[in-house]
Amino acid sequence: MASQLLKIHPSDNVIVALRDLPPGADADWAGQHYSLQYGVSAKHKFVTEDIEAGGAIIMYGVLVGRATQPIKRGEPITTFNLKHDSQNYSTANRQPYSYTQPDVSKWHGRTFKGYHREDGRVGTYNYWLVVPLVFCENRNVLIMKDAFERELGYAQTDIYREHVREFLHLYQAGDMRRLKSLENFTEQAPAVKKQHRPFANVDGVKFLTHEGGCGGTRADANTLCSLFAAYAVHPNVAGITVLSLGCQNSELKTLEDEIKKRDPHFNKPFFAFEHQKGTEYSLMSGAIKETFMGLTKINEFERSDAPLSKLSVGLKCGGSDGFSGISANPVLGHLSDLVVGLGGQTLLAEFPELNGVEQELLNRCVTEEKAAKFEKLMRDYAGKAEAVGSAFAFNPSPGNIKDGLITDAIKSAGAARKGGNAYISDVLNYTERATEPGLQLVCTPGNDVEATTGQTAAGANIILFTTGLGTPTGNPICPVAKVATNTILANRMPDVIDFDCGPVVDGTQSLEQNAEELLEYVIKVASGELTKAQQLGQDDFIPWKRGVSL
Repeated sequence: MASQLLKIHPSDNVIVALRDLPPGADADWAGQHYSLQYGVSAKHKFVTEDIEAGGAIIMYGVLVGRATQPIKRGEPITTFNLKHDSQNYSTANRQPYSYTQPDVSKWHGRTFKGYHREDGRVGTYNYWLVVPLVFCENRNVLIMKDAFERELGYAQTDIYREHVREFLHLYQAGDMRRLKSLENFTEQAPAVKKQHRPFANVDGVKFLTHEGGCGGTRADANTLCSLFAAYAVHPNVAGITVLSLGCQNSELKTLEDEIKKRDPHFNKPFFAFEHQKGTEYSLMSGAIKETFMGLTKINEFERSDAPLSKLSVGLKCGGSDGFSGISANPVLGHLSDLVVGLGGQTLLAEFPELNGVEQELLNRCVTEEKAAKFEKLMRDYAGKAEAVGSAFAFNPSPGNIKDGLITDAIKSAGAARKGGNAYISDVLNYTERATEPGLQLVCTPGNDVEATTGQTAAGANIILFTTGLGTPTGNPICPVAKVATNTILANRMPDVIDFDCGPVVDGTQSLEQNAEELLEYVIKVASGELTKAQQLGQDDFIPWKRGVSL
């Protein structure tokens, strides 16, 4: 039975079921016997002692909720008997913290093949970026996208277009019976021959669209400029084309100032075109010509060896389940400690999903100043959420709850394990650039795409994204690798999942062994092996409007 149960921390008063335990099942853990009158589904938890109404539920060694009614020993916790609660936190209450760095000697001297930039950073990919400063230019960006991707070999295959063509043929032939009898496609058609790419060293031309830049607050317009500036200086971007209407709030000068703020010596190819200075044809023909000429220049860059200290790894979770905080997230945590030990960066974001573990993170900050910045960002963000009736406690989605993440504090305590045990070397507001080695906290929402958009702005050159339920999320300029919490998911969605942490749940690998395998995979991706999201062309991009987004 022990292999079907897990008690995460010695002080916990809940035990996790790793398998479905039927009503009436008997369970034994550490010499204690439990009768499970109601049964416990896999990924859910039962209490180890009688809990009175108002009593604390402890998991991961921290407060994750309080009972709303008495809960008997062996009963599962549910949304009916438990509500969110978490411990108070304060920079003034910081306690001494220390940790033992893992042995990283086996990776000394290891390298990845990356693109070296003049500012000393190393890109894992070599992209040209095309962005609109305002939503009015989205159409023109999409026209450019179609032209460049089709002619230069970056377009996705037309398998779904072929499906429609087949349906149309049957309809025009009057063969409705056969059309109706066709089964849904469950597997991709045989691989289409890869298109020739004349620019062998350009990994792609990436086209962003958005719904901002005008009509909103000036603060949001300025934030959008800051975000595009962060992408412009990103090591995975070699050049940028900007389309502007000319009258919007997100002004070209603001973008240029934000770029200089991040990189005073910025000298990448940068072309800006204003629509109101002439016809659409003159705008588009000029933008297309200059972008094409820029591609001829950045095609001269080639991959070369770079130390692992040049890795900047974003740590993200989404579509989380009850195994997230047991397998994939702690695997990322150990990987984070390895990367930090090698002199690299790791970026832990999603501030709503750090709710309940703030004090531990405050303790781990290397200075009082950085701890105070984290506390202020958390309290400001939480205050805005509460002001509109969307407190952090409302964060778990229906899918999260169904799979065992009953309260936000349970979700957060598991999510925070992606950050491992290292000291926190810096705390970054949204769009701030990571300049220090080590683990950093990046203020973003928990929303999958808003978070990966923000982590990329901070400088992540690869993002590891754990998921228990499955999500295709990607990013235009930063590879996003999907890490499954369980093997069932990895087998069910092989076109989305890149790496499986299921062996940790099955007991066939330790989390340390699994994390070391994952680091080897990271080195491959950093050297040019495409993630599933990249293969699918999953270029998700959502700027965060600094109102409230969870």
